[in-house]
Amino acid sequence: MSVQIQSLTRRAPNASRKMLDGVSLTIEDGAFVALVGPSGAGKTTLLRTIAGLDGPYEGTVLVDGQVLAGRPMRERRIGFVFQNYALFRHMTVARNISFGLDVLPRGERPDRGAIAARVAELLELIQLPTLGGAYPDQLSGGQRQRVALARALATKPGLLLLDEPFGALDPIVRRQIRRWLRGLHDQLGLTTVLVTHDHDEALEVADRLVVMQNGRIVQEAAAETLDAAPATPFVMEFLGEALEFAGRVAHGRFLPDDPNVLSFAVGAGDGPATAYLRPHEARLVAGGGAARAIPLTGGQGGLRRLAVALGTREVEILVLPERLGQAGTEGLGLDIGRARLFRDGAPLAGAPPVVTGQELPRVTVG
Repeated sequence: MSVQIQSLTRRAPNASRKMLDGVSLTIEDGAFVALVGPSGAGKTTLLRTIAGLDGPYEGTVLVDGQVLAGRPMRERRIGFVFQNYALFRHMTVARNISFGLDVLPRGERPDRGAIAARVAELLELIQLPTLGGAYPDQLSGGQRQRVALARALATKPGLLLLDEPFGALDPIVRRQIRRWLRGLHDQLGLTTVLVTHDHDEALEVADRLVVMQNGRIVQEAAAETLDAAPATPFVMEFLGEALEFAGRVAHGRFLPDDPNVLSFAVGAGDGPATAYLRPHEARLVAGGGAARAIPLTGGQGGLRRLAVALGTREVEILVLPERLGQAGTEGLGLDIGRARLFRDGAPLAGAPPVVTGQELPRVTVG
């Protein structure tokens, strides 16, 4: 099922602010899209509006080309999984899963045998075939999450909406469940929309990320595009750790304010600018300045952290472990030539392209 949202605006109950502000979005049939952003960005409000759970609103929401407003919930073919699972504690797992089928009007309701068969099919699908007679309180968090998903799938929806579904799970179970969910999405051919504030989670499961801020969509794109060409500094910083360097462009070069950070060539016009880059994209160059690098404990992705004292401040970068022995050298300059440049909150035309792929940073000292 596809979703088309056009100029969607929804106000808070007291009408003092806009919870959604002119949102337009197209989600193609079979896509897996993640709505990401900080708390209060409008992610859950958008999800609930798509589901028809909230209103009123201005604008249009189309699902498979049809307006949702006024259509009964049972006709919408939408499955919704809430953050707290919302399982019925007094019902068995099997009864929880069958609930959506049990409450259908008599003329649309399958017979008992068909419902039992559907429940058994879903219990196999969520890998809990023997737990139909258990109650929610007897299950682990990951098991309850899978039961909530099975209940949402019982009526065979074409659109699955997930509101922070992994928030209560421990990190190991979260990774297991989201990999399983991605496989389920592909197996069933669903259109899936996931709300999460965890960018790593979104990057792992979604085909496309929709970054929201203050009720608006800031940028939507594949993860690689968002990282290589963020539309705003907010997108850059939200999607991962970022280093920030103020400076200016003059005569075809970016000149950082800190003299221990090296300048680099750009094709942009003169004026103030700010550079942003990931810690693993920075490099140290011997003889390039008066900076000093000190190894730190901890790391990320097989890289180790270095604290780089620039004189006016200290920043942390990531380097290959075998380079740590060279990093205590004085007289270093920090190379930030992979940075994304912004001016007045917008990408600076003519900035150098960011190198992507598996290339790892190096420390050229000694």
